[in-house]
Amino acid sequence: MKICIIGSSGHYGYALNGIRADGQSDIAGLSKGDKDENIEGLIKQVREAGYQPEVYDDPVEMMDELKPDIAVIDTFFHKNSKLAIEAMKRRINVYIEKPVALTLEELDRLIEVYNQTQVKLSTMLGIRYSPHFWTAHNLVKNNKIGKIRLIHAQKSYKLGVRPEFYKRRETYGGTIPWVGIHAIDWIYWFSEKKFKNVYASHSSLFNNNNGELEVTAVCNFTLEDEVLATVNIDYLRHSSAPTHGDDRVRIVGTEGVVEVINEKVFLLGQDTDGQKEVPPEQGPVTFLDFIWEVRGIGKCLVSAEDSFYVTKASLLARESADRNEIISF
Repeated sequence: MKICIIGSSGHYGYALNGIRADGQSDIAGLSKGDKDENIEGLIKQVREAGYQPEVYDDPVEMMDELKPDIAVIDTFFHKNSKLAIEAMKRRINVYIEKPVALTLEELDRLIEVYNQTQVKLSTMLGIRYSPHFWTAHNLVKNNKIGKIRLIHAQKSYKLGVRPEFYKRRETYGGTIPWVGIHAIDWIYWFSEKKFKNVYASHSSLFNNNNGELEVTAVCNFTLEDEVLATVNIDYLRHSSAPTHGDDRVRIVGTEGVVEVINEKVFLLGQDTDGQKEVPPEQGPVTFLDFIWEVRGIGKCLVSAEDSFYVTKASLLARESADRNEIISF
């Protein structure tokens, strides 16, 4: 499997981990996605891992010359969907940073080209693959809490020092689509219900001079069958915290509750005597299952349809926050 990587502004590490785990794929080329992007760190990591890729300044030229099986697209966020379209037009399978588009119009165009070309596509919603979320999902899937009625999800990050493109909506996209999309994805993944409407709010106050970047946000969703779901998002995790992120989810069913907190899974329900900690299970390897799907072996945990739908949900939540009104799906 020949793989090219475009950019290093997000979670390209998912791809590197999957390629290493595969052991049969080659990183044939690396390229900037934008002339101002610095990919020296990516180049160093790939070479230290034993690969000898050709390095390009122009990603389209790289795709034309190397004709990879998969393009990993992870540049400045506003360039990702455009480059994904260029890859798909060349019948190259796409593994793309989330959100897959920064506007609904971009998303519609991406879906249009995907439907025309029918290549494989997945996005970097890698938290699905973490052992604690994978375990919690299995508990729900195995009916340990009955019918889901309520979900609450949290994404909290340290702000740190962010690149310049984070400071403008047109290049960053917003904190709900960038950070909150993970939590929105959990809601969809756990519930298997479509979204009906959303009311959201966000604020850029106290963002440490990061321009338009929102540092707090909340989303309130109503799903099919009157399942209710909420998300809280912030960049205010203190620098002294032991981890960069604090990811949590609480799924309330008719017969129990599953919670993920501090990378641990807890179950309270019909099969427990009080709350019980559940040992984590190892799930699929991020990106490796996409390689397998491209080879015709199985299905990737994050499908193209999931990628598009969860992106749409995050963009509509951002629109709700911008307009200060309920948005219907």
